Amino acid sequence: MLVTKDEYEIDDDPGRVDLDVVHGFLLGSYWAEGVPRDVVTRSVANSLNLGLYHGESQVGFTRVVTDRATFAWVADVFVLPGHRGRGLAHWMIETLLAHPDMAGLRRFMLATSDAHQVYADGGFTPLADPGRFMEIKRPLRELYEEA
Repeated sequence: MLVTKDEYEIDDDPGRVDLDVVHGFLLGSYWAEGVPRDVVTRSVANSLNLGLYHGESQVGFTRVVTDRATFAWVADVFVLPGHRGRGLAHWMIETLLAHPDMAGLRRFMLATSDAHQVYADGGFTPLADPGRFMEIKRPLRELYEEA
C-alpha cells in the first residue's frame, strides 16, 4: 500500500524501512531508550510497518503488532523533528487505520505519554475499563543488558 500527500509518501513495503533511521530515533525515545539494533530489527520483521518518506529519505515510522484478525498494538510512532508540525503523525494514524490488513479488527491499543491528541483525533479513547487490563512490565535496561 502506497499513499501520497504533497511531497510525502507512506509505504508499507518492509524492504523500504531504513533501520538506521528507525533504530537511531528509538535509541533516544522515552519508550525504547537504549534499545539494541537487533531488537529493532526483530520488531520490524514481525510487525506491519508504515514508513513515512520525503523523497528517498525516511522521516517517520509506525508499526503495528497484530494478528490481522482481532487485535492491533500500535507502537513506535514518530516523525523526525524537521518534518513535524505538518499533520504527518495524524496522517500516519489515519493511513494505518485505513490499511486493508486492519479492516474488521475489534481492538486497537497503544500507550503514549505525550501525543494523546494525535491518537484522540484518530478515534482512540482512554481505556473504558482499565481494571480489566493487566501487564508484565520489565525494565528495558535490564532486558537489554541481559541480551
